Amino acid sequence: MKKLQLLFCAFLLSGSITTVYAQQNSRKQQMTELANKTLDLAVRQYKQMMQHVPDSVLPRTTNNADGSMVTAKTNWWTAGFYPGTLWYLFEYSKDNTLKEEAIKRTAQVEKEKNNKGTHDLGFMLYCSSGNAYRITKDPKYKEILLTSARSLSTRFNPTVGCIKSWDHGKWQFPVIIDNMMNLELLTWATRVSKDPSFDRIARTHANTTIKNHYRPDYSSYHVIGYDTTTGAVVARNTAQGANDTSAWSRGQAWGLYGYTMMFRETKDKAYLEQAKHIADYILGHPRMPEDLIPYWDYDAPGIPNAKRDASAGAVAASALLELSRYTKGDVSARYWKAGENMLESLASPAYLAKEGENNNFILMHSVGSIPHNSEVDVPLTYADYYFVEALLRYKQWAK
Repeated sequence: MKKLQLLFCAFLLSGSITTVYAQQNSRKQQMTELANKTLDLAVRQYKQMMQHVPDSVLPRTTNNADGSMVTAKTNWWTAGFYPGTLWYLFEYSKDNTLKEEAIKRTAQVEKEKNNKGTHDLGFMLYCSSGNAYRITKDPKYKEILLTSARSLSTRFNPTVGCIKSWDHGKWQFPVIIDNMMNLELLTWATRVSKDPSFDRIARTHANTTIKNHYRPDYSSYHVIGYDTTTGAVVARNTAQGANDTSAWSRGQAWGLYGYTMMFRETKDKAYLEQAKHIADYILGHPRMPEDLIPYWDYDAPGIPNAKRDASAGAVAASALLELSRYTKGDVSARYWKAGENMLESLASPAYLAKEGENNNFILMHSVGSIPHNSEVDVPLTYADYYFVEALLRYKQWAK
């Protein structure tokens, strides 16, 4: 009798496991189809956008006042996202029209490789020439990137242990959490050139940021001001968040992405633990909306009527999908599901633009800086970039 009971239990367990696997596969198939449909739309949008962007500038956002496209010169921090998105969309579609535009726009940004006045060379050059080199293997892009890494390295201060973010503002040596995103250019440069100095700078910056940017609950300040004589922290502020002690949502996403990337590049488990803590802070936040697209600041006044930031959702989605690959069991499943649900929300009519609208940007409802009344509830070029990246990652890793 006991044997029959055990066999029956085993049969039930086997059936339930089969059902779970079937449900998971069905979900992956459904989401892969949604990803393909969304990427097809993105291809059509960007092929239309190509026809309207002047050769001398790059698309940035939309003007709230009249609905016109706002563009940027190559020295603006977002310059690399348009060519980077084109490379991603070419990689997906194999449409040579996109490749030709990507080559042209990547060449347009190339001169910034010598720009030592910004910390954003990772955004500007790694998103453009980095994707170009990865896809084409053309050695000219490798040289562009190595020059860019050398330029970025000049902004590192060994006393502070960080790369300086801005040459303006009230701070002597400001470092913003966004700067974590530019470290991939440096780790790549060491891997390719075998020069360990780039990687050393990236690790030192990441370690200093863990020490000084993060609160006990693993939320991040936006701006840390340092004294260059002693390396001491003299200010903890915000520039784009609700206030100095708030959790600006895109800043939390930059940190999540940055430390996930640093673990991938270095295999240092301290970075993995930091990424997990940040992910848990974001996903466990009591003011995270049900659709997982965050308010522009987790402490924004007016919640639940505060503006959402699709760009923060796109960056976080891409990071969570990757983070799930470096974790196991229920933790991995939680991160994957969250990234998947974020993508599903972004691909819904609530955030996804209709074809031919939104100045041909893909996503609506991002926020640049509410304190500066700049780019509020508009499309943003970097929201599109990380959204497309996340969709491609989903397709690659959902198998």
